[in-house]
Amino acid sequence: MPAFLKRVLPHAVLMVYVVIILFPFVFVVFSSLKESSAEISQAPFAPPKSLYFQNYADAWIQAKIDVYFVNSAYLSVTAAVVGVLIAAGTSFALTRMKFRITSKLVFQLVLLGMLIPGNVLFISQYILMMKLGILNTHWALFWPYTAGALPFSVMLITAFMKSIPNELEEAAIIDGLSAVGLFARIILPLTLPALVTVFIINFLGNWNEYLLSNFFISKDALRTLPTGMVGFRDMYQTNYALISTGIVFSVLPVLLLYSFLQKQIIEGITAGSVKG
Repeated sequence: MPAFLKRVLPHAVLMVYVVIILFPFVFVVFSSLKESSAEISQAPFAPPKSLYFQNYADAWIQAKIDVYFVNSAYLSVTAAVVGVLIAAGTSFALTRMKFRITSKLVFQLVLLGMLIPGNVLFISQYILMMKLGILNTHWALFWPYTAGALPFSVMLITAFMKSIPNELEEAAIIDGLSAVGLFARIILPLTLPALVTVFIINFLGNWNEYLLSNFFISKDALRTLPTGMVGFRDMYQTNYALISTGIVFSVLPVLLLYSFLQKQIIEGITAGSVKG
Protein backbone atom coordinates (compact mmCIF):
# COMPACT_ATOMS: atom_id res chain seq x y z
CA MET A 1 0.00 0.00 0.00
CA PRO A 2 1.44 3.42 -0.94
CA ALA A 3 2.61 5.64 1.93
CA PHE A 4 0.20 8.40 0.92
CA LEU A 5 -2.76 6.01 1.10
CA LYS A 6 -1.64 4.76 4.51
CA ARG A 7 -1.73 8.32 5.82
CA VAL A 8 -5.02 9.29 4.20
CA LEU A 9 -7.05 6.10 4.76
CA PRO A 10 -7.34 6.34 8.58
CA HIS A 11 -8.48 9.97 8.32
CA ALA A 12 -10.99 9.09 5.63
CA VAL A 13 -12.43 6.27 7.74
CA LEU A 14 -12.67 8.56 10.75
CA MET A 15 -14.40 11.26 8.69
CA VAL A 16 -16.97 8.74 7.48
CA TYR A 17 -17.51 7.64 11.07
CA VAL A 18 -17.97 11.26 12.23
CA VAL A 19 -20.50 11.90 9.45
CA ILE A 20 -22.49 8.78 10.44
CA ILE A 21 -22.49 9.84 14.09
CA LEU A 22 -23.42 13.47 13.43
CA PHE A 23 -26.06 12.83 10.78
CA PRO A 24 -28.94 12.03 13.23
CA PHE A 25 -28.15 15.11 15.30
CA VAL A 26 -28.03 17.37 12.23
CA PHE A 27 -31.37 15.91 11.14
CA VAL A 28 -32.88 16.74 14.56
CA VAL A 29 -31.51 20.29 14.48
CA PHE A 30 -32.87 20.86 10.97
CA SER A 31 -36.25 19.47 12.01
CA SER A 32 -36.39 21.73 15.08
CA LEU A 33 -35.99 24.78 12.83
CA LYS A 34 -38.80 23.82 10.44
CA GLU A 35 -42.21 25.40 10.82
CA SER A 36 -44.39 22.30 10.78
CA SER A 37 -44.48 18.53 10.57
CA ALA A 38 -45.63 18.85 6.95
CA GLU A 39 -42.36 20.51 5.98
CA ILE A 40 -40.42 17.73 7.73
CA SER A 41 -42.37 14.98 5.96
CA GLN A 42 -42.00 16.61 2.55
CA ALA A 43 -38.21 16.99 2.80
CA PRO A 44 -37.03 15.21 5.96
CA PHE A 45 -33.29 15.53 5.30
CA ALA A 46 -33.24 18.94 3.63
CA PRO A 47 -32.24 22.14 5.46
CA PRO A 48 -35.16 24.31 6.61
CA LYS A 49 -36.52 26.78 4.06
CA SER A 50 -36.40 29.47 6.74
CA LEU A 51 -35.18 29.36 10.33
CA TYR A 52 -38.27 29.04 12.53
CA PHE A 53 -37.06 29.75 16.10
CA GLN A 54 -40.59 29.96 17.50
CA ASN A 55 -40.39 26.21 18.16
CA TYR A 56 -37.77 26.86 20.83
CA ALA A 57 -39.91 29.48 22.56
CA ASP A 58 -42.97 27.24 22.44
CA ALA A 59 -41.13 24.19 23.77
CA TRP A 60 -39.37 26.19 26.48
CA ILE A 61 -42.46 27.86 27.94
CA GLN A 62 -45.67 26.17 26.77
CA ALA A 63 -44.37 22.60 27.08
CA LYS A 64 -42.65 23.31 30.45
CA ILE A 65 -39.20 22.38 29.16
CA ASP A 66 -37.88 25.30 31.23
CA VAL A 67 -39.12 23.65 34.47
CA TYR A 68 -37.75 20.22 33.62
CA PHE A 69 -34.48 21.69 32.35
CA VAL A 70 -33.85 23.71 35.53
CA ASN A 71 -34.72 20.74 37.75
CA SER A 72 -32.29 18.49 35.89
CA ALA A 73 -29.59 21.14 35.77
CA TYR A 74 -29.40 21.99 39.44
CA LEU A 75 -29.88 18.38 40.59
CA SER A 76 -27.19 17.10 38.21
CA VAL A 77 -24.73 19.85 39.09
CA THR A 78 -25.17 19.79 42.87
CA ALA A 79 -25.08 15.99 43.13
CA ALA A 80 -22.01 15.84 40.87
CA VAL A 81 -20.17 18.56 42.84
CA VAL A 82 -20.91 17.00 46.24
CA GLY A 83 -19.96 13.56 44.90
CA VAL A 84 -16.65 14.86 43.56
CA LEU A 85 -15.76 16.53 46.88
CA ILE A 86 -16.61 13.42 48.92
CA ALA A 87 -14.70 11.18 46.49
CA ALA A 88 -11.70 13.55 46.53
CA GLY A 89 -11.59 13.52 50.34
CA THR A 90 -11.88 9.73 50.42
CA SER A 91 -9.15 9.34 47.79
CA PHE A 92 -6.87 11.70 49.74
CA ALA A 93 -7.29 9.60 52.87
CA LEU A 94 -6.64 6.38 50.95
CA THR A 95 -3.53 7.54 49.11
CA ARG A 96 -1.82 10.19 51.28
CA MET A 97 -2.61 9.16 54.87
CA LYS A 98 -0.96 6.25 56.65
CA PHE A 99 -3.89 3.98 57.45
CA ARG A 100 -2.70 0.72 55.90
CA ILE A 101 -5.34 -1.72 57.10
CA THR A 102 -8.22 0.76 57.08
CA SER A 103 -7.28 2.09 53.65
CA LYS A 104 -7.15 -1.40 52.17
CA LEU A 105 -10.52 -2.28 53.73
CA VAL A 106 -12.18 0.91 52.44
CA PHE A 107 -10.66 0.42 48.99
CA GLN A 108 -12.01 -3.14 48.83
CA LEU A 109 -15.45 -1.84 49.76
CA VAL A 110 -15.18 0.70 46.95
CA LEU A 111 -14.31 -2.08 44.51
CA LEU A 112 -17.27 -4.09 45.79
CA GLY A 113 -19.52 -1.11 45.16
CA MET A 114 -18.49 -1.05 41.51
CA LEU A 115 -19.58 -4.68 41.11
CA ILE A 116 -23.18 -4.02 42.18
CA PRO A 117 -25.46 -2.83 39.35
CA GLY A 118 -27.33 0.32 40.27
CA ASN A 119 -30.74 -1.07 39.30
CA VAL A 120 -30.37 -3.91 41.82
CA LEU A 121 -30.55 -1.32 44.60
CA PHE A 122 -33.76 0.25 43.32
CA ILE A 123 -36.17 -1.40 45.77
CA SER A 124 -33.94 -0.82 48.80
CA GLN A 125 -33.43 2.81 47.77
CA TYR A 126 -37.17 3.30 47.40
CA ILE A 127 -37.84 1.85 50.86
CA LEU A 128 -35.06 3.99 52.36
CA MET A 129 -36.39 7.19 50.78
CA MET A 130 -39.90 6.31 51.94
CA LYS A 131 -38.79 5.76 55.55
CA LEU A 132 -36.85 9.01 55.47
CA GLY A 133 -40.01 10.77 54.33
CA ILE A 134 -38.38 12.43 51.33
CA LEU A 135 -40.19 10.65 48.50
CA ASN A 136 -41.58 13.07 45.94
CA THR A 137 -38.90 15.63 46.78
CA HIS A 138 -35.61 16.33 45.04
CA TRP A 139 -33.73 14.94 48.05
CA ALA A 140 -34.97 11.49 46.97
CA LEU A 141 -32.88 11.88 43.82
CA PHE A 142 -29.98 13.90 45.22
CA TRP A 143 -28.79 11.28 47.72
CA PRO A 144 -28.91 8.25 45.37
CA TYR A 145 -27.23 10.28 42.61
CA THR A 146 -24.43 11.33 44.96
CA ALA A 147 -23.86 7.95 46.60
CA GLY A 148 -24.19 5.91 43.40
CA ALA A 149 -21.34 7.78 41.72
CA LEU A 150 -18.85 7.39 44.58
CA PRO A 151 -17.22 4.01 43.73
CA PHE A 152 -16.13 4.96 40.20
CA SER A 153 -15.23 8.49 41.33
CA VAL A 154 -12.99 7.25 44.12
CA MET A 155 -11.28 4.77 41.78
CA LEU A 156 -10.45 7.40 39.17
CA ILE A 157 -9.34 10.13 41.59
CA THR A 158 -7.28 7.64 43.60
CA ALA A 159 -5.39 6.61 40.45
CA PHE A 160 -4.59 10.26 39.74
CA MET A 161 -3.53 11.09 43.31
CA LYS A 162 -1.14 8.14 43.37
CA SER A 163 0.77 9.76 40.51
CA ILE A 164 1.43 12.97 42.52
CA PRO A 165 5.04 12.96 43.82
CA ASN A 166 5.43 12.51 47.57
CA GLU A 167 8.07 15.25 47.57
CA LEU A 168 5.37 17.88 47.10
CA GLU A 169 3.54 16.61 50.14
CA GLU A 170 6.71 16.56 52.24
CA ALA A 171 7.63 20.11 51.21
CA ALA A 172 4.15 21.36 52.07
CA ILE A 173 4.27 19.73 55.52
CA ILE A 174 7.71 21.29 56.17
CA ASP A 175 6.22 24.67 55.27
CA GLY A 176 3.63 24.15 58.00
CA LEU A 177 0.54 23.04 56.10
CA SER A 178 -1.94 20.89 57.98
CA ALA A 179 -3.73 17.92 56.41
CA VAL A 180 -6.65 20.16 55.46
CA GLY A 181 -4.33 22.77 53.97
CA LEU A 182 -2.39 20.12 52.07
CA PHE A 183 -5.61 18.74 50.64
CA ALA A 184 -7.14 22.11 49.72
CA ARG A 185 -4.05 24.01 48.51
CA ILE A 186 -1.84 21.30 47.01
CA ILE A 187 -3.68 18.07 46.19
CA LEU A 188 -6.98 19.46 44.87
CA PRO A 189 -5.39 21.88 42.34
CA LEU A 190 -3.06 19.14 41.06
CA THR A 191 -5.98 16.72 40.77
CA LEU A 192 -8.14 19.14 38.78
CA PRO A 193 -8.12 17.12 35.49
CA ALA A 194 -9.42 14.03 37.29
CA LEU A 195 -11.95 16.09 39.24
CA VAL A 196 -13.30 17.66 36.05
CA THR A 197 -13.55 14.25 34.39
CA VAL A 198 -15.39 12.74 37.35
CA PHE A 199 -17.70 15.75 37.52
CA ILE A 200 -18.64 15.44 33.84
CA ILE A 201 -19.20 11.68 34.03
CA ASN A 202 -21.35 12.07 37.15
CA PHE A 203 -23.21 15.01 35.61
CA LEU A 204 -24.04 13.02 32.49
CA GLY A 205 -25.21 10.06 34.55
CA ASN A 206 -27.47 12.31 36.62
CA TRP A 207 -28.68 14.25 33.59
CA ASN A 208 -29.75 11.12 31.70
CA GLU A 209 -31.08 9.14 34.68
CA TYR A 210 -34.68 8.04 34.20
CA LEU A 211 -35.63 5.10 36.47
CA LEU A 212 -35.30 6.78 39.87
CA SER A 213 -36.72 10.09 38.73
CA ASN A 214 -39.72 8.34 37.21
CA PHE A 215 -40.65 6.38 40.35
CA PHE A 216 -39.43 8.70 43.11
CA ILE A 217 -41.01 11.90 41.73
CA SER A 218 -44.70 12.18 40.83
CA LYS A 219 -45.22 15.95 40.97
CA ASP A 220 -44.98 17.46 37.52
CA ALA A 221 -43.27 20.61 38.83
CA LEU A 222 -40.43 18.47 40.26
CA ARG A 223 -39.83 16.21 37.27
CA THR A 224 -36.45 16.12 35.60
CA LEU A 225 -35.90 16.43 31.86
CA PRO A 226 -35.87 12.67 30.98
CA THR A 227 -39.20 12.03 32.68
CA GLY A 228 -40.65 15.33 31.54
CA MET A 229 -39.72 14.53 27.95
CA VAL A 230 -41.91 11.43 28.07
CA GLY A 231 -44.98 13.53 28.81
CA PHE A 232 -43.79 16.11 26.31
CA ARG A 233 -43.57 13.40 23.64
CA ASP A 234 -47.05 12.09 24.42
CA MET A 235 -48.52 15.60 24.35
CA TYR A 236 -46.90 16.62 21.05
CA GLN A 237 -46.52 13.23 19.39
CA THR A 238 -47.73 14.58 16.01
CA ASN A 239 -45.65 17.75 16.17
CA TYR A 240 -42.23 16.48 15.09
CA ALA A 241 -40.73 19.96 15.04
CA LEU A 242 -41.47 20.53 18.73
CA ILE A 243 -40.27 17.05 19.64
CA SER A 244 -36.99 17.72 17.82
CA THR A 245 -36.69 21.00 19.70
CA GLY A 246 -37.04 19.16 23.01
CA ILE A 247 -34.31 16.74 21.99
CA VAL A 248 -31.99 19.65 21.18
CA PHE A 249 -32.60 21.13 24.63
CA SER A 250 -31.78 17.78 26.25
CA VAL A 251 -28.42 17.30 24.52
CA LEU A 252 -27.24 20.94 24.51
CA PRO A 253 -25.60 20.93 27.99
CA VAL A 254 -23.71 17.74 27.16
CA LEU A 255 -22.32 19.24 23.95
CA LEU A 256 -21.25 22.42 25.75
CA LEU A 257 -19.48 20.49 28.49
CA TYR A 258 -17.53 18.38 26.02
CA SER A 259 -16.72 21.39 23.87
CA PHE A 260 -15.10 23.40 26.67
CA LEU A 261 -13.66 20.63 28.85
CA GLN A 262 -12.53 17.93 26.43
CA LYS A 263 -8.84 18.41 27.29
CA GLN A 264 -9.46 17.88 31.02
CA ILE A 265 -11.64 14.84 30.27
CA ILE A 266 -8.85 13.14 28.31
CA GLU A 267 -6.24 13.97 30.96
CA GLY A 268 -8.45 12.63 33.73
CA ILE A 269 -9.35 9.39 31.94
CA THR A 270 -5.66 8.61 31.26
CA ALA A 271 -4.67 9.37 34.87
CA GLY A 272 -2.50 6.70 36.39
CA SER A 273 -2.02 4.83 33.11
CA VAL A 274 1.69 5.70 33.00
CA LYS A 275 3.97 5.42 36.02
CA GLY A 276 7.30 7.10 36.62
